[in-house]
Amino acid sequence: MRIAIVTESFPPDVNGVANSVVRVAEHLVRRGHRPLVIAPQPAPGTRYATDALPYPVVRLPSVPMPGYPQFRLGLPGRELAAALRGHDADLVHLASPFVLGARGVAAARALGLPSVAVYQTDVAAYARAYRVRLTEAAAWRWLRRVHNAANRTLAPSSATAAALADHGIGRIRLWQRGVDSERFRPEQRSAALRRVLAPGGEVLVGYVGRLAVEKRVELLAGASTLPGVRVVVVGDGPAAPALRRALPHALFLGARHGRQLARIYASLDVFAHTGPYETFGQTVQEAMASGVPVVAPAAGGPLDLVREGRTGHLVPPDAPEAFTAAVAGLAADPRRRAEYGRAGRAAVRGRTWAAVGDELLGHYSAVLAEAPAVPAVRPGRLFRLRQAASSAVDGRAA
Repeated sequence: MRIAIVTESFPPDVNGVANSVVRVAEHLVRRGHRPLVIAPQPAPGTRYATDALPYPVVRLPSVPMPGYPQFRLGLPGRELAAALRGHDADLVHLASPFVLGARGVAAARALGLPSVAVYQTDVAAYARAYRVRLTEAAAWRWLRRVHNAANRTLAPSSATAAALADHGIGRIRLWQRGVDSERFRPEQRSAALRRVLAPGGEVLVGYVGRLAVEKRVELLAGASTLPGVRVVVVGDGPAAPALRRALPHALFLGARHGRQLARIYASLDVFAHTGPYETFGQTVQEAMASGVPVVAPAAGGPLDLVREGRTGHLVPPDAPEAFTAAVAGLAADPRRRAEYGRAGRAAVRGRTWAAVGDELLGHYSAVLAEAPAVPAVRPGRLFRLRQAASSAVDGRAA
């Protein structure tokens, strides 16, 4: 198959969307398919070589996102449709579609190509968190138009699938994310690293991810003051200065990658994920693969990943006292930490990127088999299509 992946984010961006796209493209190549990636141009002066990649990458003009200038918004134009035609695509994969994705689905319809939309970013919640001019209601209206124009929407968690259906998005299927359980494993635990991070033998409680307002890392302020506990924050982002002030006792390590990140994960005693807007929660899964118990909000993706009282604890979102209490309980009980860590590792060992990549190929094949192609529609008409007609014919969820 010749698959065109239209994505809102791609390396050098460091986020779940960019990582997932890389994994999908790599899997397509390994299985003998021919992917093309269409992505925003990175910020001026940023270097990221794509010539060595085993698939072509087309970069489109981009601008900084208001309120979060580190993230670039792609500017859709005629180049996108030209890239689809030039690749002779069989199907269009829309990765977390919103701006480029809207143009991508319009171009696919105009060319008579089927499309699969992968929902990965809670745009409506981000609009609220960043207080941008786009309201939550407007965000959902736009998302309905984009996703209901695609042949199928893939949701990363059961909670996300339910939210999409509640907001009028149809043809939903569940497609979760993989984890590299060879890279992230308990054997990466490092006594030398622990001596550096916890010279007094403290219990290490870690957060890994972007430092942005929607991640709510400040909820760990109470945990950072617990006796015998050291909070370690791994990542970077626009909220870093404010978080350093809010968590003066925490150790900020900046962004880490590869084997170094795997050593940090495995060297933790507790992993704390604070963001309530995660559609999946990839860092939760990486911590579990590393044999580390998890404390996470009882919302979104973590509901599928964390088994309460077996692999960690789920606490009410936006409740700092609950996070502190859960961390304190695990910090005081090394036996329970070890039991949760072993159970977490066992729970994710089968969730390889190869396995979920093959699941994705199954979705592609199903969409291609349902109809030879989507009837071509002029782009100007696309967003005037009635969502009710789509829902009536195809149903609202798997």
